Amino acid sequence: MQRRHFLAHAGALAATAATLGLASAPALAQADNFPQRPIRLIIGYTAGGSTDLPFRVLAENASRIFGQPVIIENKPGAGGVLPAQLMQSTQPDGYTLAQVAMPVYRLPYTTKINWDPVKDLSYVINLAGYSFGLVVPADSPIKNMQDYIAYAKANPGRLTYGSPGSMTTLHLTMEELAMKQNVQFSHIPYKGNSESMQALLGGHVMSVADTPAWAPYVESGKLRLLSTWGEKRSARFPNVPTLKELGLGIVQTSPFGVVAPKGTDPKIVKKLHDGFKKAMEMQNYRDALAKFDMEPFYMSSEQYARFAADTVKKEKAIIDKLGLNKPQ
Repeated sequence: MQRRHFLAHAGALAATAATLGLASAPALAQADNFPQRPIRLIIGYTAGGSTDLPFRVLAENASRIFGQPVIIENKPGAGGVLPAQLMQSTQPDGYTLAQVAMPVYRLPYTTKINWDPVKDLSYVINLAGYSFGLVVPADSPIKNMQDYIAYAKANPGRLTYGSPGSMTTLHLTMEELAMKQNVQFSHIPYKGNSESMQALLGGHVMSVADTPAWAPYVESGKLRLLSTWGEKRSARFPNVPTLKELGLGIVQTSPFGVVAPKGTDPKIVKKLHDGFKKAMEMQNYRDALAKFDMEPFYMSSEQYARFAADTVKKEKAIIDKLGLNKPQ
């Protein structure tokens, strides 16, 4: 009896092991042979803007590296957080990826969500960081930042500015500026900078705080750049002061990169990381970033995940400071 029981038990274990082996073999093969079909990369801003155009160059490079098309898909709105949200219902097979920008790290404090921006995404690679500036039409009576603040003080709530959306880095930075200067601006959110630029040029908003989608219009004389927001002056616009040197006490940049859904095979994450790293190191991607006054800013998967965890904590402090928490 004991021998028959042992043999039956051993047979069951063998069958289970065989089943597990059969189940894991396709998964291993999938990781080893990845990718075998096109990859979708979802970005959170409109086509033709400072996010979209460099990403399309990156996708072309990555397509050659992976041997499969990398297709950019635009999902604008909600301050750029929709791609990360979509990852929560996406199969973790590496074939659908998302851009993550800074507003994602504010979601736990500004929106009721049932997922964690740190734990519920697989961080692949950080690519670059946005640069920012504030522009007005060339015929505006506002000639510099001093005029801008003076107008806001003389006309409370009447000075309008556009941004790529509520709770974006640009929105929060402008609100921080208003708080520090004891003035009130009127915020108008747009779905992306191609939309906000048209609104500014069409006279529908008085100013725009954004990434350098405004650069060609500044260079052509249609817009006036009042300030840039980096640690040092822009190499492209060296005559324009930073907020820091104007004594306004603000330095702002905004890293962004690529994530996959939670649970994506680490081997696939590594293949994605390695491919996109090669793609971002190509000169045409650097050139595409430079058109918008940006530079590559590499972080590995591990570094990027740590950055996300640290940033979520820092963003809470900023949200608390500005009093922008929403009740959960």
